[in-house]
Amino acid sequence: MTEQQLDCALDLMRRLPPQQIEKNLTDLIDLVPNLCEDLLSSVDQPLKISRDKNVGKDFLLCDYNRDGDSYRSPWSNTYFPPLDDGAMPSERLRKLEQEANRSFDQYREMYFEGGVSSVYLWDLDHGFAGVILIKKAGDGSKKIKGCWDSIHVIEVQEKSSGKSAHYKLTSTVMLWLQTSKEGSGIMNLGGSLTRQGEQDSTVSESAPHIVNIGRMVEEMENKIRNTLNEIYFGKTQDIVNGLRSFNSLEDEVSQKAVISNLKDVLNKRGEKQ
Repeated sequence: MTEQQLDCALDLMRRLPPQQIEKNLTDLIDLVPNLCEDLLSSVDQPLKISRDKNVGKDFLLCDYNRDGDSYRSPWSNTYFPPLDDGAMPSERLRKLEQEANRSFDQYREMYFEGGVSSVYLWDLDHGFAGVILIKKAGDGSKKIKGCWDSIHVIEVQEKSSGKSAHYKLTSTVMLWLQTSKEGSGIMNLGGSLTRQGEQDSTVSESAPHIVNIGRMVEEMENKIRNTLNEIYFGKTQDIVNGLRSFNSLEDEVSQKAVISNLKDVLNKRGEKQ
């Protein structure tokens, strides 16, 4: 029964508006308290932003950079609020983490022209794992609000030779838009998708881990964005077009009159012949 309840709860969360995930998740936990841990670990929530006071830069919060009630900043490697014995990546991985944050900061600026990004890495027995977070919220200009949250969890298994590695990527994107105009009123569009991908790649000076991971994240985001566009926005456009004509009633009456006149002319010509 518990597994069936969890499946139903997760299926329901996938169909509810992504901008209300926190409220809906709280309501579900109130209804079925015994699913609290499973739901919190299975449902991705919109990313929150905090400020690194040491360097004056924003960073994103998630379970992967949390220790107790504190969150580690990828920029200064410091916990906020301060924590003396918080988990830290190894020295080698910290250098890779810093490089990854610089790279994805440029990636975010090129693709999103704003927003916040953060990368966190942690050690594994045969490699390392990490998460790439990107958040871009609309400023509400032109009466349009929206938000893009992408969470990319990567697991890297390094081969014994050190010249290749196996990459496993799990990506989740949450996207919503809201417009409020006199002509259309209030309209909400949104959805979330999770996709996985795996590949083996060569690791070298020209193709280090950052390049291989960046290429996978870029391709995955493009695929998810296209799918979201087709499933949610494309389908909505088809429904609206089916319900509402582009032409006014006067134009339609005029077109019907022209068609009727053409038929009469053609019929008369046919009779004369």
